[in-house]
Amino acid sequence: MLEKIREGSQGPIAKVILGAVILSFALAGIGSYLGQTTEQPVAEVNGIKISQTEFNRAFQNERGRLEQQFGEYFTQIAADPNYMAQIRQGVIDRLVQQELQTQLAAELGLRVSDESVRQTILELPYFKIGESFNNDRYLQVIRQMNFQPDSFREYLRKDMTRSQLVSAVAGSDFALKNELESAIALQQQTRSIDYLVVNKEAMQDSVVVSEQEIADYYELNSGQFLSPERLSVNYIELKAQDITVASVTEDDVKAYYEQSKAQYVEPEKRRVSHILIDNSEDDDAAKAKAESLLAQLNQGADFAELAESSSDDIVSGEMGGDLEWIERDVMDPVFEDAAFALENKGDYSDVIASEFGYHIIKLTDLQAQQVKAYDDVKADLRAELEKAEKVDAFYEKQTEMAALAFEISDRLVDAAEAAGVEIKSTPLVALNELPEPLNSPAVITALTSVDLLEDKVNSELIELGNEHVIVVRVNEHEPAATKALSDVSEQIKASLVNEKTSALAKEKARTLFAEVQAGKSLNDVAAEQNLTVRQEAQLTRQSYTVSPAIVTQTFKMAHPTDSAIVELVNLNNGDAAIVALKSVTNAEVADNIDPQIQQNITMAQANKNYMVFIESLKAQAKINLPNVAQAAE
Repeated sequence: MLEKIREGSQGPIAKVILGAVILSFALAGIGSYLGQTTEQPVAEVNGIKISQTEFNRAFQNERGRLEQQFGEYFTQIAADPNYMAQIRQGVIDRLVQQELQTQLAAELGLRVSDESVRQTILELPYFKIGESFNNDRYLQVIRQMNFQPDSFREYLRKDMTRSQLVSAVAGSDFALKNELESAIALQQQTRSIDYLVVNKEAMQDSVVVSEQEIADYYELNSGQFLSPERLSVNYIELKAQDITVASVTEDDVKAYYEQSKAQYVEPEKRRVSHILIDNSEDDDAAKAKAESLLAQLNQGADFAELAESSSDDIVSGEMGGDLEWIERDVMDPVFEDAAFALENKGDYSDVIASEFGYHIIKLTDLQAQQVKAYDDVKADLRAELEKAEKVDAFYEKQTEMAALAFEISDRLVDAAEAAGVEIKSTPLVALNELPEPLNSPAVITALTSVDLLEDKVNSELIELGNEHVIVVRVNEHEPAATKALSDVSEQIKASLVNEKTSALAKEKARTLFAEVQAGKSLNDVAAEQNLTVRQEAQLTRQSYTVSPAIVTQTFKMAHPTDSAIVELVNLNNGDAAIVALKSVTNAEVADNIDPQIQQNITMAQANKNYMVFIESLKAQAKINLPNVAQAAE
């Protein structure tokens, strides 16, 4: 089994499915693996606990991803408690899935090598500046996520191991030709329907909601009207770049230039050409040939022509033997010594023996060692000195600031004065609405600790990046609480109106559906009720002009024979519809199936089987899911 998994994990389908199944969560939820806690777990999988802290961070990351995806519209959909409950449950489900995958991978002995982890880190775009990996950037990013290098590598190894397992499961799927043809025929099938919609808005005039109904709904559903936990925060922030230091003098810059002059030396360069005679088969013959070529050069032969016709270095030979510019310590030492011994352009060496054969080397150009002038680099030097002084001042202030924040833990004034910064404050805001720099995982973890919430003490010094620290304290804490009835009365009324109008629409649709079943035509029923019968002659599964619920139900209905098949459909927006399926037209499948269509069908099948695989893992596992997801709201 292990061998099949490893083979399957290499397929292209596996890699595509892997992206579809776990990429979003793996990248957006990178903070979900941080820290252990004594809090009540949100789930327990075969004895392994998934902590509340893991859940909170994963939830915040998922929320942030959705905010980025939906923009301002997310504020509206996030106001729906049912929608947010689904998001929270989805986060828990994914955390459980990941733990199941981790446990199975360990059982099968799957593991990712140190070199693979290292290569992945080097290739991740988060750690690059421009096109190149930057170690400082890497350390900054992982520290912001509360990782040390060792713990981050282990997190990444665990995630890559899960990916290996998922890729193997997805990569083992394939579809036979007859399966593809059947799937394509079904996908491209069209259906002809008539339908009418009973709109709930038309029922509003007959709906009345009493104050008692609003009060009763409030009592029965008070959990829907929780205001989020809110905090008012005081904090002091220290950045090296914001520190003012004494001006760097011209003498300081010149002294630094003299100390750093070695950094501004451009070493001597030489451009050379060579003729190489390979001696791997017959050393004597190779040496004799090289000496013969040297004699021809001494008699006035053209070096480039001899290199092109006689050199065994074919690549350089085609360019007259040119090796372009070379510096010290890059070539074979014997070759290099001979090349740098030549004094003038156009000089060539005697026959030189190296491990590659016999060379004749010609100096075609040279660039003497150069030192960048002071005026060319003084601006950079001044900036370096100023930065160094700011960093030195930063660490001095940081040390004093941390000590005072700890010693005088009931206020920030003393620490702020020592650091030379102002105390900043926020109004009461929800955790997910904290502004920068308070919205980092490390700061949120500190703000939600018992010490800060109950004892109102200063936090420890929290690192946010290179030479960037913060100390926070909770100024005011407002726990999650049920909103007053007066604040949500209109919201409840709108919800009850929606429920009642939807119920009336569905009741009316059932009455009309019964009339159609009794023998009336859909057109006659519609005319009596001043409703409109609409038609779709070639409805497809991908149609966007008709309600998705109607499309879904239409393609579930049996093929009509002598008369139309009629069904009642409840729409997602609370309306109801009556649908009459008149005919079905099967699609013709071409002999040569489009590779893209084939891949899409195979992917869909693989994804379906992957979910079956996950469900089988859940069925065999001991999973405990306490009802604590509400805590993230």
